[in-house]
Amino acid sequence: MSLVVWTIVFALVGLTAYVSTRMAKGSEDASLADTGLAILEFGRAFPGEAIRSLHRTADSNAVFVRLHDNKAGFMRNMGNHYACHLIEPGTVRVRALPDQNGFSVEFLDAPFHNGSFFFNSSAEAAEVSLWLLGNYVAAADRDTMPVPAGGR
Repeated sequence: MSLVVWTIVFALVGLTAYVSTRMAKGSEDASLADTGLAILEFGRAFPGEAIRSLHRTADSNAVFVRLHDNKAGFMRNMGNHYACHLIEPGTVRVRALPDQNGFSVEFLDAPFHNGSFFFNSSAEAAEVSLWLLGNYVAAADRDTMPVPAGGR
């Protein structure tokens, strides 16, 4: 009789452990799609940078970050954390793709982040590409650029 009781107890403990492990894994995957986690991860990596806005790719594998002073950042989902990258002026190339919801990015200082990125709308893709292109010119060079007729 006691063997049957102990067998049932061990089976229940094993089942509980299996179910709790599966639930924890599911919540980790869901948390990576959370914008709040992206903000915390980027803030931890670059505590001196103020975030203005974030745009997540359609597949949630990357987040583009607009920072103060028109800087930009990039975050790639690495499974259970984000790899954060501060894009330095002049270190990124953006190319259009046939699909207007995306573009191709080449990071000159971090080639392992290169790739094609697609967003939920063409407007979102255009906005992020403008951040990156605005970040392409160094701030010192922007100050010395001629002002077009009619002012800024």
